[in-house]
Amino acid sequence: MESKERRDEWVIVTGASRGIGREVVLDLVRSYPVSVLAVARDRAALEDLQQAIGPDTEGLRILAADLGTDAGVHEVIAVGRELPIRALVNNAGAFDRRTIGDWSRHGLEKLFHVNAFAPLLLAQGLRDRFLAAPMGHVLNIGSMGGFQGSAKFAGLLGYSSSKAALAGISECLAEELAPYGVACNCLALGAVDTEMLRAAFPDFTGGTSAEAMGAYIARFAMEGQQQYNGKVLPVSRSVP
Repeated sequence: MESKERRDEWVIVTGASRGIGREVVLDLVRSYPVSVLAVARDRAALEDLQQAIGPDTEGLRILAADLGTDAGVHEVIAVGRELPIRALVNNAGAFDRRTIGDWSRHGLEKLFHVNAFAPLLLAQGLRDRFLAAPMGHVLNIGSMGGFQGSAKFAGLLGYSSSKAALAGISECLAEELAPYGVACNCLALGAVDTEMLRAAFPDFTGGTSAEAMGAYIARFAMEGQQQYNGKVLPVSRSVP
């Protein structure tokens, strides 16, 4: 792909090294005149993402940071505060499957830290770095597992409840961020063909491709705030 002239606008994408997050980054860099800060724990996987971008590497900056730690969250905030931000895509997610008797407070806290607390803290720390026109956008990537009234599955108590918390956080952030000219929405994804889905449901086949969902999320991150704010929207053709 030929290099395009890019505006001084940035989209931060967490969980960017594989699956949906990787595809979001690829679509943003290839389809929009913005630059992307791609965040993930795995530096080698982020470097592989750089290679996949090709010659237009000026549209991508990578940051290896663990959002399961306070230090990792603070590192992303420190780097992000140097940038004029168009959108923040909180895609990083942690997954664990256990029977009811096997959950511990520590295990639950690990899931909630990545899936709920980190998105909240990133939005808080970057709230005044979003560009004003058009409105900035915090886009949280949730799950149908955390969507009110959806089917629930044994073993996914920690994951589903942390994603339910993210849905509530998203509704509240829309109000908290309004004085800063920033919208917040949450997409509750159904079955997407990723490593996480296969780990959760080894016998399930099908689901939306990561590429198709990545393109959908990229466009929604750039344009969805024009129509939605404070919404938790199901994006699902199927569930296991």
